[in-house]
Amino acid sequence: MKNYLAILFCVFAISLFSQNTLKFDASKETFKASINDVSWVSGYWLGEAFGGKTEEVWTSPLGNSMMGSFKLVVEDVIQFYELCTISEENESLVFRLKHFHNDLKGWEEKNDMIEAALVKIDGNRAYFNDFTFERLNKTTLNIYVIFKKKDGQEEEMKFQYTLKM
Repeated sequence: MKNYLAILFCVFAISLFSQNTLKFDASKETFKASINDVSWVSGYWLGEAFGGKTEEVWTSPLGNSMMGSFKLVVEDVIQFYELCTISEENESLVFRLKHFHNDLKGWEEKNDMIEAALVKIDGNRAYFNDFTFERLNKTTLNIYVIFKKKDGQEEEMKFQYTLKM
């Protein structure tokens, strides 16, 4: 029984440490940051996910914000797009995302979007609520995203990108 509990504890501990995303805690002080603190996200990134090829393009900071776009292509057919921003607000950063079908009809209602407050920036990682941007080196960017399943469980997914030269 002791061995079983020890193994269970180790599995639980490993799962905690392998988590790459954080939750925003409104009761804590806001993390102060400027758009230049995440300028390393900018670039034209290529990857693979959901059985297809992905593009993620982030502009350099301009006007206290960055703009990003995402495209998923499976078997030469566009599946969906995303339009994203990271903006300076109240001495911190906010990540916003909106989804579109391949015909540009929005998933979310007209004025709705996914909005994620900045939790913290730690070196090469920017943690927003349920989203993390991680620059591994000059040519590799990881983005970790929490997806909510139909049963209410949450699952973290890693998107790995390579800078297009």
